[in-house]
Formats: sequence, C-alpha cells, structure tokens
Amino acid sequence: MPLAATAIHGITPRTADRHPRNHAAHGRPPSTESRRARPTAIRESRRADGPRAADGRHCISGTLCHKRRVGTLAGKHALILGVANERSIAWAISRALSAEGARCGLTYVGESLERRVRPLAESIGADVLGSCDVTRDAEIDDLLASVRSQWGRLDVLVHAIAFAQREDLMGRFVDTKRDGFRVALDISAYSLVALTRAALPLLAQTEGSVLTLTYAGSERVFPNYNVMGVAKAALESAVRYLAADVGPEGVRVNAISAGPIKTLSAAGIRGFREMLKVAEARAPLRRNVSADDVGRLAAAVVGPAGRGITGQVLYADAGLSILGA
Repeated sequence: MPLAATAIHGITPRTADRHPRNHAAHGRPPSTESRRARPTAIRESRRADGPRAADGRHCISGTLCHKRRVGTLAGKHALILGVANERSIAWAISRALSAEGARCGLTYVGESLERRVRPLAESIGADVLGSCDVTRDAEIDDLLASVRSQWGRLDVLVHAIAFAQREDLMGRFVDTKRDGFRVALDISAYSLVALTRAALPLLAQTEGSVLTLTYAGSERVFPNYNVMGVAKAALESAVRYLAADVGPEGVRVNAISAGPIKTLSAAGIRGFREMLKVAEARAPLRRNVSADDVGRLAAAVVGPAGRGITGQVLYADAGLSILGA
C-alpha cells in the first residue's frame, strides 16, 4: 500500500487486518482493544516530528500523518548574490530561505562560478538568473529586468559580496594603493547601493527586505583585514542611510555581522586559521558560529519576525562582540 494512502486512512500494512474498518469490511465486529488503541495512535502522531511521507507530511512509522507547517517565507521570492560554493554564507542563507518556502534566485560571475552555482541551485529548486558583475550598472539593470520578467515580484534581496586585492590584505593598511582602495569600496560597499536602487521598484511593491553581510573588522582592527575593514565600515553606514531613504516605501535594510567562518573569501586573509582559534577560545559560548547559524538568522530577519527591524547591524558571533580588547 502506498505510504500516502496509508497516511490518509491512518493505518499501516501491518495493522490493516486489525483496524476497525477492516474488521467491519470482513463482517467481524471491532474489538474493544482496537477501539481503545486508535485514539492513542492519533495523540502520538500529533506530537511527532518524525520522517516525512512521500507527500511531505510528518509520520510515525507510516501511520496517521498530518500536514507539514507552512514556512514563514512561503510565496516569497528572494534574489541572492554572492554564492561561490557550498561553504558560502550566501549558500547557507539560500538554503534557509528555501527551507522556509521562498523561491530563490542565484547569480554568478564567470564560467567557473557558474559551474559551481548551477548544481547548488538545482539542489534546492532555485532559479539561476544569470551572470552579474556588480561593477557594471548595465548588468545590474539586466539582472533586475530578468527578475521582473521571470517572477514579476521581489521580496528579498541578499547582498553577500565583498572583494579586495590580495596584496591589500597583508602588510600595513597605510600602504594600500588608490586602485586597491577603489576596487574594495566599489565591490564591497557601493554595490549594495546600486543593487538596492535597481531593486527598489519591485521591493516597494512587496514591502520587501534587503540584507547584507559585514564583519567586526568594520569597528576594530584585525591583522591583515586592512582595506576590507574600511569597506565594511562604509557598508554598515550605507545600511543606515539606505534604511532611512527606503523606509517610507516599506522596505527594510539590515546587516548581519557574523563571527569568523571558514569560507572561500576568508581563505584570502592571511592568519585566518588563528583568528578562528582565538574566536572560539574567547567567545562567551566557547565556539565559533556556522554558516547555518547565519542562514537561520537571515531567514528570521527578512521574514515576519523582522518586520520592525531596519537600519541595524545584528551580531551572530557567539557573543564575541560584547568583549573588550
């Protein structure tokens, strides 16, 4: 008997011959024992959060199933920029939003990243909305035009983009060259402004939400973080100014400041492994956060729970930010 059909009737193949309906069908009266057993099974099934049936409902060993809860982002559409591979924080956010029912759209830059992003997108049923180099306004406009034509709406914009030249992430900050400074600020901070401006007509229709990622290097000095710390400071300031600008249209803008997490971009920071060890030893929770921790927070911030939050930097760092030097 198919599992879905079993769930509908509240019986399993093993108990079919004992079920009251089946006894009646065979001309035998139901026993007192079988009449008493069924309410217990119902109560147990309602407390369950066990395996899912083929139609997505929770079950206890294939018995009476009930419907899966509706996600907090059901019917929403989320555009996520910055997924590089399966260890990206942006990917963890994509999975968390998808798990809450959102339809996600991912982007990439270049063929090598496309080869990584497409299989990830397929694994959660996400759309791949094309390449987008955020230093080119025309590509940003094309991306939002694609969102409008394919979806017709946009509820969430996730900006998880940052870049600095490798030579600017070592040595002294004072030695940063003009071109390196411009590139870091353009890609890591100004791109949030450009994307929000392009997405605003769609976001205003849904009273949507914009979310970006930052790091404590915006406020404190970390070895080898250098120009990226300055870029993150600019990004956080942009969050506040954007929130003030677009708030009257019902659009929210926030940032999550995560603790150190081992990602592809973090690999470019010399001494990052030591940063992870120090953070784990000092954080009040005595652990580092994971990308999934950030993903779950992101889903809450852009969902109904975050409707009253805008212009804020929210920390997900196991408490590390509350400590002194």
